[in-house]
Amino acid sequence: MKEMNEYVIGVDLGTSAVKVSAMDHDGKIIAQQSYGYDLHQPHPGYSEQDPRDWLYGTTIAIDRLILRDGIKAEEIKGISFSGQMHGLVLLDADGQVLRPAMLWNDTRTTKQCEEIKTAMGDKFIDITGNRALEGFTLPKLLWVKENEPEIWAKAKSFLLPKDYVRYVMTGKQAIDYSDATGTVLFDIKKNAWSKEICDTFDIPESMCPSLIRSIDEAGTITDSYAMFSGLKTTTKVFGGGGDNACGAVGAGILKPNMVMSSIGTSGVILKYEPDANVDYHGALQYECHAIPDTYYSMGVTLAAGHSLNWFKHTFAKDEDFTEMVNRAAKRPLGANGLIFTPYIVGERTPYADADIRGSFIGVDSMQNKYDFVRAVIEGITFSFRDILNIYDQHGQDFDTVVAIGGGAKSDFWLQLQADIFNKKVVSLTNEQGPGLGAAMLAAVGLGWFNSLQDCAKKFVHFGKAYEPQPETVKKYDELYKIYHQIYDQTKGLSHQIMKLRNSWD
Repeated sequence: MKEMNEYVIGVDLGTSAVKVSAMDHDGKIIAQQSYGYDLHQPHPGYSEQDPRDWLYGTTIAIDRLILRDGIKAEEIKGISFSGQMHGLVLLDADGQVLRPAMLWNDTRTTKQCEEIKTAMGDKFIDITGNRALEGFTLPKLLWVKENEPEIWAKAKSFLLPKDYVRYVMTGKQAIDYSDATGTVLFDIKKNAWSKEICDTFDIPESMCPSLIRSIDEAGTITDSYAMFSGLKTTTKVFGGGGDNACGAVGAGILKPNMVMSSIGTSGVILKYEPDANVDYHGALQYECHAIPDTYYSMGVTLAAGHSLNWFKHTFAKDEDFTEMVNRAAKRPLGANGLIFTPYIVGERTPYADADIRGSFIGVDSMQNKYDFVRAVIEGITFSFRDILNIYDQHGQDFDTVVAIGGGAKSDFWLQLQADIFNKKVVSLTNEQGPGLGAAMLAAVGLGWFNSLQDCAKKFVHFGKAYEPQPETVKKYDELYKIYHQIYDQTKGLSHQIMKLRNSWD
């Protein structure tokens, strides 16, 4: 008789699509399915989705694993999640959705962020480890409270995106610690919802759901969801984590000596933190990790891959992306005297400046298109070094950078990171992003492994290491000193231009 296979499913609930991955005990991907959904932007600064679209997309993708890929429902032993962070799902007393979810990239809450800063000042950073930024959940709660009082009157609880899907699967509402910290309603030192913040802004503590660890069992599949999805009621569902926490788990960022460099549309530098005792004074986001009782800090470049995509779309639309990067690699270090700052949609870290805009400095008639491409790539990487500087200033040491995303698909860009960071850089041979981390959480929750560190030995595979080249490091150090001055030199003019442009609109 053939032995039954056992699988875990990692659900990666993103902003544009959900991807589900079935993995075996060895971390091998057996099957994957995805399903896209719409983003709604009814007004400038608004970014919303219908939570039921996430549920429908996740269910369809899981159903396809069973029907198209031949995975038996009884072989699916556990499910866990990676979710887009900070999004607000408001529910009534019956657990029904009250309004479209406000997403992480919804920026309508500037007024509420100012209210938080005025009411609590630095005390807010002391409690949460973070500044109040438009993307976080608390400002969204206050926006609804102030602008949609009839909705607010019906609201009895809130969840984040992945937690809503898990709630419908299990019938139980909860938020894991990694996503809870991203609400900025959470006391990062007490590991609990902050009564002081709730009281200050008149938010009933009863609205805050139960807290669970990322590897904790949140429930099993309900009878109704089993009928809807084809899953078995014996399948266990685990807490999961925010996408950055799960991305770090899937990249093996499980020790203090490691930092993750992720180049997607935005860019992230993320560092494992063993405890909550480091105070970055709000310069970096500070969050609970998906690894129990640990944390991570992170800084964000708003337009990392987006800068390169913008340049290609605008000036090299018909050119092959890989060939464009390869030709840029052949241009001289420093792009023949050209420097690019990637502030084309504003910046998050270290400047938190919505009105700064990008620039090319040193334009010369001898330069060609590929000098510009190289300058964009170097500028993105310099912006990551701006984030790494914050770690240097706080005495945080690390020796390995794990590169994922677009910057990890090019030998040139991997070596460039090693030289600009002056650190060893490694890539992954089986990069799957946050979905891999989500599957690992389910595997540990089921008891397949004693810890995420043990699981990583099977699931995470590192590739080639890129070592910094001393002579190149020296040249990039000199160039970076110039790059680092550009923000202060140009922000006044940039703000004036933005103000003038907005007045004409």
